[in-house]
Amino acid sequence: METPLLNQIKTPEDLKRLSLDDLNILARELRQKLIHVVSRTGGHLAPNLGVVELTLALHYVFDAPRDKIVWDVGHQSYVHKLLSGRQQEFDTLRQYGGLSGFPKRSESEYDSFNTGHSSTSISAVLGMALARDLKKENFHVIAVIGDGALTGGMAFEALNHAGHLGTNIIVVLNDNEMSISENVGALSGYLSRMRTDPMYNRHKEEMENLLKKIPSIGPTVFKAIERIKDSFKYLVVPGMIFEELGFTYLGPIDGHNIMEVKTVLERAKRTKGPIMVHVVTRKGKGYEPAEKNPDRFHGIGPFNINTGEPVSASSVVSYTEIFGKTLCQLAADDERLLAITAAMPTGTGLTRFAELFPDRFFDVGIAEQHAVTLAAGLATEGFRPVVAIYSTFLQRAYDQILHDVAMQDLPVIFAVDRAGLVGEDGETHQGIYDFAYLRHIPNMVIMAPKDENELRFMLKTAQLLDKPVAIRYPRGSGIGVQISEEIKDIPVGKAEVLRDGKDIALFAIGPLVYEALAAAESLHEHGIEVAVVNCRFIKPLDVETITEYTRKTGKVITLEEHALEGGFGSAVLELLQEQGLRAHVERIGLPDRFIEQGALRVLREKFGLCRDNIVKVGLKMAATKKLVPAKMKLLSKL
Repeated sequence: METPLLNQIKTPEDLKRLSLDDLNILARELRQKLIHVVSRTGGHLAPNLGVVELTLALHYVFDAPRDKIVWDVGHQSYVHKLLSGRQQEFDTLRQYGGLSGFPKRSESEYDSFNTGHSSTSISAVLGMALARDLKKENFHVIAVIGDGALTGGMAFEALNHAGHLGTNIIVVLNDNEMSISENVGALSGYLSRMRTDPMYNRHKEEMENLLKKIPSIGPTVFKAIERIKDSFKYLVVPGMIFEELGFTYLGPIDGHNIMEVKTVLERAKRTKGPIMVHVVTRKGKGYEPAEKNPDRFHGIGPFNINTGEPVSASSVVSYTEIFGKTLCQLAADDERLLAITAAMPTGTGLTRFAELFPDRFFDVGIAEQHAVTLAAGLATEGFRPVVAIYSTFLQRAYDQILHDVAMQDLPVIFAVDRAGLVGEDGETHQGIYDFAYLRHIPNMVIMAPKDENELRFMLKTAQLLDKPVAIRYPRGSGIGVQISEEIKDIPVGKAEVLRDGKDIALFAIGPLVYEALAAAESLHEHGIEVAVVNCRFIKPLDVETITEYTRKTGKVITLEEHALEGGFGSAVLELLQEQGLRAHVERIGLPDRFIEQGALRVLREKFGLCRDNIVKVGLKMAATKKLVPAKMKLLSKL
């Protein structure tokens, strides 16, 4: 793949010597590079194809890394990475040991802030701007935020604060949902130029001072003129909401016209106070399959460049699909069931539900806190709302889960998707903390299915419970079991003994139960009999089964795809302590660190969430002396 101009770009400074024609050629080369690499690594293709010209203009006008550019969410930062010295490593995008798919300060000085969750950029750049002013330094701070991320309440909190302070910041609104009316766009562009012209602002201040000096009527005349002016602006300026928040609004402008974007950014750079630059782009631009299906190419696995089709689509139905289909089945017979998502109807498997039950489906935008409390309000009136949110994003609504749902013991069902390792999206998206942040909350019931059928059964169980319930399940394909026609409920807090054994008790949760069964079979060949218990419930734990097999074997292994601190293994240890039981316990889970990107197979092997490591731990454990049962009985009486 020939990219002669791109190969010459080592730092953003190299852009400044290029002509406009060269920049347009470079934009084409960048798109070729993006399509070529992401077709092999997977990733967020459509968002990055949409910001090629915008990224070029930003780096042409501003002087990174002295000027700070913060990419909200961060999944649209691939072009930024290519222009900031990471071309040679770009083929390692999202691979273990390679480039992150998101901005990462430890990766490059050009990444001024780590992002991965939405709506954080304006708060971050405002903090940087205040620090700059306190230190009496001189540089620009720029937040690039999408129209989707702007639905997050945190973004509006930051806009309100920035407008109140009047601090010099630039917010670039990357709007890939709106089309521009040519006439309105032209008039709005004229007004933008007028409002940022230094002479206009100087004359405006002089006129204001002059009018206010006129005795009696001066202030009244000034206010009347301002009202007339604002009324006119409301008619022709789409961004008046930002003006009311204290921002100077520029736009909307064509985000694929490099010269236009460059000109407006240069104007924003010279203007004092908070500036909002409204840029309209098209997701997937330059690659027809992505333009036609921007949602599918928002985040995609490896695909065939010629057709846009996935390289190796699994024939096994995903957990997300199973959840969506099961919820539709249950909702057909229970009008109390509602579905709520935070801007992820496709990602959470709720598209079909939205089609079948439009009056019972609510997409609240990127507003997880609102989603949870909305569900709480619905639950107070007798409904059974199902809140489907990825594990990593549900973290954002912790207080609402605790205060608004659990404290009132309301029957809200949390469908915690993408729980456990998610692979190539890396540390900002790994769903490995939900046990810890949910299990200490009173009134919560927490479940994790070993396979697709158990997910169906757990959803039915949750539907019948009159209390808060969380069901956490992983990303991607299921185990491939035969799907049961019947959707039955399961006893709350009751584990499932899948294999008996006298030497070691292996307590597992979630799909890793199958790794536990495989390890038990291998250990059997070594003469070690391992009991395998699918615990199913993190809260409440099955006290009877766990204590029975702990007493029977004296040796326990816990297995979870979750951080060890505060996780399932910790819960088992707490139970054993409460029961006065002493045993040799080994916990297999994820260490106390943020887990980087990488293929799921690679990560699971690295951190020992696989049969071979379980066997290794089991062999070592079997070689140790067994605790005397009498001592265990004595301890249980204390």
